[in-house]
Amino acid sequence: MNSFSVALAVLLIGFVYFILGTRSATAARQSGSRLHSLPHHYGLYAGMMASLPALFALVVLAIGDDIVFNTLALDFVPDAVKAADNYKEVIVLAQIANVVAGINFGEQPQWVNDAAAAWLGWADTSRLIKTMVAIGLAAGGGFLATRQLAPDFRSRNAVERIIMFILGASSVIAILTTIGIVFSVVFESMRFFALVPVSEFLFGLTWNPQFEGAERAGSGQMGLATYGSVPLFAGTFLISIVALSVAVPVGLFSAIYLSEYASPRVRAVVKPLMELLAGVPTVVYGFFAALTVAPFLRSAGMNLGLDVASESALAAGLVMGIMIIPFVSSLSDDVINAVPQALRDAAYGLGSTQSETIRMVVLPAALPGIVAAILLAVSRAVGETMIVVMAAGLAANLSLNPLDAVTTVTAQIVTILVGDQEFESAKTLSAFALALTLIVITLGLNFIALQVVKKYREAYD
Repeated sequence: MNSFSVALAVLLIGFVYFILGTRSATAARQSGSRLHSLPHHYGLYAGMMASLPALFALVVLAIGDDIVFNTLALDFVPDAVKAADNYKEVIVLAQIANVVAGINFGEQPQWVNDAAAAWLGWADTSRLIKTMVAIGLAAGGGFLATRQLAPDFRSRNAVERIIMFILGASSVIAILTTIGIVFSVVFESMRFFALVPVSEFLFGLTWNPQFEGAERAGSGQMGLATYGSVPLFAGTFLISIVALSVAVPVGLFSAIYLSEYASPRVRAVVKPLMELLAGVPTVVYGFFAALTVAPFLRSAGMNLGLDVASESALAAGLVMGIMIIPFVSSLSDDVINAVPQALRDAAYGLGSTQSETIRMVVLPAALPGIVAAILLAVSRAVGETMIVVMAAGLAANLSLNPLDAVTTVTAQIVTILVGDQEFESAKTLSAFALALTLIVITLGLNFIALQVVKKYREAYD
């Protein structure tokens, strides 16, 4: 059985124990016994104890077998191959993996075929072990759990402890994942800055990583490749400003209308329709920008005597602004609705009109949440990739004219890391330096948002 089939079998066993535990508790209550918890808590405890340890063991074994297989497969590599100057474990393992998957690029050395044959045998053994361990743990864990299900057993407390453990483990995984992402980007960025000076990267006005030049470290030679990131960040902020010029007014005014003026029937229709914009894939927005908005802007510009690029920042920014309208609108609407009605009633009692109440009372009270929503939209705009790749192009032009073709940091990262890359060159490593700088900027925006919320937050009884 493959891992997916084993996981389904474990879940089925857990469901069976859930039914058995629930029925056992129900029967005990019907016989006159007083239960500490509701019957379904007993079933949940039995089902969790049957499925969760088995699923955890299955995940650990699925991750561990690849590590073990890679180590064992390297033992088949001859010493002569390991001694070669161009030897890399990643390439060797890719050769073996291709043969295992049935993908043959010509005649392979005998040691590659031997390693692939051994790999297939290890995989069969691993599947057998995973199946036996997972199903055995599921059956054994459920059996031991059902034996604990006495009427006075605190099953609800046990279930809550298990859920608390799962929530805590999920939080730890999220934190460790974030730390891992940051450290992986930092380490690769340090390798890049060993080749390219930090000052050139941060303050350089030309981005041209297509040709590798002389070694940078300590040589003082500029070479053919230039890694000035200013045009990329200028293009990123230019497109983001255009997007925010669309999203912030439309989103904020929509939120004010839906929360203060619209009837419940209109709100029930308009709000879900507006939030559907957030569910449209970004590649669809990219097609819309490239095939509809960009040609329209170019033809309109020609009629007005303006030179509009076929891949302009204006086209990408307008479509991106439409995409992030729901972020501003939905969050601002929730914040405005959270303002106590007593503040509105007090303003009306003093003779204020509805518009004056909104401008002078509601919006100032909701300001921290609105600012946080706008900064979240900024982060979303800065990190957008697909629309920029399809609508704004890849030209790293240093321009503040929205009618020109520009590119963004994320578009360049995608371009650099597409396909097979040599992770020893400055060109490839520059993607990590761009990512690190973008992370710092995003963290800075989030920090500003937290400070604004903290400074202007108001508590109401």
